[in-house]
Amino acid sequence: MSAARWDDLKIRMISGALMALAGMVAVFLGGWYFGALAVLAAGLMVWELAGMMGAGQAAVPLGTLAAVSLFSASMIPPGAAQLLLLAAPLAGACAIRCDRLIFAAYALAILIAAHGLYWFRLENGGVWLFWLILVVIASDVGGYFAGRLIGGPKFWPRVSPKKTWSGTIAGWIGAAIVGAVFISFTTAGIDLIWISALVALASQLGDITESAIKRRKGVKDSSRLIPGHGGLLDRFDGLLGAALMMLLVALFVTVPSVRI
Repeated sequence: MSAARWDDLKIRMISGALMALAGMVAVFLGGWYFGALAVLAAGLMVWELAGMMGAGQAAVPLGTLAAVSLFSASMIPPGAAQLLLLAAPLAGACAIRCDRLIFAAYALAILIAAHGLYWFRLENGGVWLFWLILVVIASDVGGYFAGRLIGGPKFWPRVSPKKTWSGTIAGWIGAAIVGAVFISFTTAGIDLIWISALVALASQLGDITESAIKRRKGVKDSSRLIPGHGGLLDRFDGLLGAALMMLLVALFVTVPSVRI
């Protein structure tokens, strides 16, 4: 087995562990600690997205506008807040010459996820955000190792050449195991197992979506924000997809209240 297949493992594990730790501490503390992290991360991701999409000098103002509008939205009722979340996507669509709809849709997805997670944490406690983070980690780790150990047919070679079906399925299995563990100490039913796998699929699609945008724009990383390992979008693209799916499922499924 070639050592080159594992050459990114160390930096991947270190960067992933540090960001997961920071996220989990913020989730545990909740309130403005988690809100501040959500605002900062969303603003930086919109800045990265604008840079990839060719916004040039408008990238920093767009990222700032996203952060300010998200912070302002947290101060008012959720229904009225959604209009504020449109500010940066619409401004970016005006400032960017190509692929305006892609920017607007992706930027809005980032802001909806950040805003939704903030209110979800306030209303349902931190346990389900820990579950979300662990589902994404299990999917990512399971997919990484299965993809390199087993290999096999590619999941979507035109968009994500490295992702295999073996890694994809291993990610679903890892997420389902996380769901089974959470069933043991919460009032969630057996449905949490397939919901966990569904959220893992959304995480994988989030990763593929960002890969497709980077391939379309001819860039390797969303930014150089994380030394040697790209930007926040490169690290949180999966979490973005998973968060949107969790928030969607929560519209139709009663979320058991488990406080920490």
